[in-house]
Amino acid sequence: MAACSFRRTIASQLSKVLDLPPENLIKSISAVPVSKKRHVADFQLSVASVIENSSGDCSAQDLHLQAQQLAERLKCDSVVSAISAGPGTVNFTINRELLAKTVLQQVWKDGSEYGVKSELFSPVPRQKAVIEFSSPNIAKKFHIGHLRSTIVGNFIANLKVALGHEVVRINYLGDWGMQFGLLGVGFQSFGNEEKLKSSPLQHLFEVYVQINKAAEDENTKKLAKDFFRKLEEHDEQVLSIWKQFRDLSIEEYTRIYKRLGVSFDEYSGESFYQEKAQEVLKMLEDKGLLQKTIKGTGIVDLSEKKDLSTVSTVMRSDGTSLYITRDLAAAIDRMNKHSWDTMIYVTDKSQSNHFQQLFQILKLMGYDWAERCQHVSFGLVQGMKTRRGEVIFLEDVLNEVRSRMLQNMASTKTTKELQDPVETAEKVGLAALIIQDFRGLLSSDYQFSWDRALQSRGDTGVFLQYTHARLHSLEQMHGNAELTDVNVACLQEPDAVSVLQHLLRYDEVLYRSSQDLQPKHIVSYLLALSHLAAVAHKTLPVKGSAPDVAQARLCLFHAARSVLANGMKLLGITPVTQM
Repeated sequence: MAACSFRRTIASQLSKVLDLPPENLIKSISAVPVSKKRHVADFQLSVASVIENSSGDCSAQDLHLQAQQLAERLKCDSVVSAISAGPGTVNFTINRELLAKTVLQQVWKDGSEYGVKSELFSPVPRQKAVIEFSSPNIAKKFHIGHLRSTIVGNFIANLKVALGHEVVRINYLGDWGMQFGLLGVGFQSFGNEEKLKSSPLQHLFEVYVQINKAAEDENTKKLAKDFFRKLEEHDEQVLSIWKQFRDLSIEEYTRIYKRLGVSFDEYSGESFYQEKAQEVLKMLEDKGLLQKTIKGTGIVDLSEKKDLSTVSTVMRSDGTSLYITRDLAAAIDRMNKHSWDTMIYVTDKSQSNHFQQLFQILKLMGYDWAERCQHVSFGLVQGMKTRRGEVIFLEDVLNEVRSRMLQNMASTKTTKELQDPVETAEKVGLAALIIQDFRGLLSSDYQFSWDRALQSRGDTGVFLQYTHARLHSLEQMHGNAELTDVNVACLQEPDAVSVLQHLLRYDEVLYRSSQDLQPKHIVSYLLALSHLAAVAHKTLPVKGSAPDVAQARLCLFHAARSVLANGMKLLGITPVTQM
């Protein structure tokens, strides 16, 4: 990574002056974010983080003074061309030609691995992560929360894979429970084999809605109970009906996920853990953790004082398991099967309490690995409606975003004759959805707006796609850039330097996202990159420039496009080459 070699050079000079090992200093040296208002240095050292006994009692004045004293003791060399003190920082400017040459060569050489090969990640051990995400309920709505879980889980999986970790992507379906008793009875009354095969998700949902209207009727209730009991007893005929519902639903889900660019290694579900949940209840009993209430339900005491002030219910009075019991069984089973280093559940924040209890019970059962389970929660999205009304199926959202995007593209004059306008509209529309979703902290709720998401100007996914397509056509028009003999002296304009400085920061941004699993760091970075590239595109023309200037600029734009594409793919966006 280009930034690594510069950080190391600066650290080695500092280490001689401060008498500290360079490894300790590298973390305190960071690339400076580009500012529109003023030209900035390339790197800065935070003085507070390297001063011995800095217990936070240094005043701002002290720090500034220490920064000045330190800056005076440092010398410029062939790499660092200027050193200055700022408020609590020492700022380093890299020799301009070296900056251009190193960054361009590194982006060129590393390609899709630019940034992830950085030594910032070398202390991070390669791990195996199990990620459970999406997880809709068969025959029920695929609501916007499932969509968020799908794109957030996919991002986390993409990021981990890019950083060299092994990832198992699991979709844990709601494929069991009393609703299948109702669904089975409903299908006998209202079902249609043809419709089930052609659009299973929609047909099962319609059947479920119809039978729910009749569910008040005592006879229907009894039939549903009987059906589910037979299912639990593995009655062959009933089981094959259930299996058909499940298999056809998964087939259709897989097709729709493919449109989203998402895939799973495993379609799991509650149905897998009926027997295993009973084993968990037996283990809880053997460990003396299972207590019975007067009504006969099974609970686990989670209170500190063991006074039952916080309990988790794990068993119904008839001895059957609950959702949390099946989750316990699933966690233990996955550990046995995958021996993972970390397991991440991606669901909305209303389930925080459920996961806290889940991890606590696992710990009480003596599973130390419960510490390595993590719930990545996200906020609620308000106001997402399609023209058909409320969102019921994921496919409705995808069709809506595609048709709105097609309309927008048809109404702009610049839209070229595309080979496949429908596919382009879908990719651009998805980028719009994902960027709108990832711009803030995952935990915050937000109000969804089609108009805002699909704007072509401003901080949107459409703008990222537009920038990528523009840079791509620039390369198509002027032949591909060659890095062999670029004259980097031609890249000294402020707008060129800003792009280079921004490219220098990419590994730090990836590192931040890898630490807190928030995509917003990458989103802000890519939006800023697109704005900087747009300015440079205006002020640094390729067409009509002297050959070596044109060549150098092409290289710069190629590097910007390459990093933009890498970041977009991590977020789950497929970059388009024309629009």
